[in-house]
Amino acid sequence: MKTISTAKSHGGVQGVYSHASEACACDMTFAVFLPPQAKDGPCPVVWYLSGLTCTHQNVMDKGEYRRLAAELGLIIVCPDTSPRGENVPDEKDNWQFGGGAGFYLDATQAPFATNYRMYSYVTEELPALIAKEFPADMNRQAIFGHSMGGHGALTIALKHPDRFKSCSAFAPIAHPMTAGWSKPAFEKYLGADEASWRAYDTVALIEGGKRFPEFLVDQGKADGFLDDGLRPWLLDDACKAAGIPLTLRMQDGYDHSYFFISTFMDDHLRWHAERLAK
Repeated sequence: MKTISTAKSHGGVQGVYSHASEACACDMTFAVFLPPQAKDGPCPVVWYLSGLTCTHQNVMDKGEYRRLAAELGLIIVCPDTSPRGENVPDEKDNWQFGGGAGFYLDATQAPFATNYRMYSYVTEELPALIAKEFPADMNRQAIFGHSMGGHGALTIALKHPDRFKSCSAFAPIAHPMTAGWSKPAFEKYLGADEASWRAYDTVALIEGGKRFPEFLVDQGKADGFLDDGLRPWLLDDACKAAGIPLTLRMQDGYDHSYFFISTFMDDHLRWHAERLAK
């Protein structure tokens, strides 16, 4: 692991790091905020998964999480959203696919299967590195994210309910295998057989029997992607049918941006801290 930068913030340390990833077959960059309590011993870990076109830096610069994370004693880990590099296949003119659009799945189709293994990276390789290099209490983990990252957080939590004590999302893509901005990516990454897509779709996972204790979701009513891409009512229906408690808050006037995310960041961090303390 290489340290790219560190900066003191709210008594803690915001760092940016890189390492050679076996899962993605390239160098990967990620951000970690260590609260001041980490000087005295391991702290709980909250994973934040970012959305389309983002890197680790978007939430680090605009998410406004450090003040409360320092107060609550939470480590915040922000992975990148895809593999990157000259040898990584990409569609540079397509913001919904390739670089910045890994969708937190493991691709099975050439030429993407070698590098686009973000599910394995986020659930296996990076957690092992965090456990080794940082004072992290890996018995207390939570996960949340935005848009594509909200999709990633929900699907990962559903498949790892024993690992994560809580899960929330900002404007998640609730049913990506049927949404216009994600269905083409699923086909390129996973092939034409839609049965294989269900492993990376929140609604499909719930329909297939996966369960999690509860979810918190915030969604802006003024979000331009609400009707065609995000469709939180599909998640609401799936959770009701499965008996999964879902707190779905439709927020008047808010869009899809980090102005929305930063407004409700404190609510989500407190939600996770309460459950990580149990």
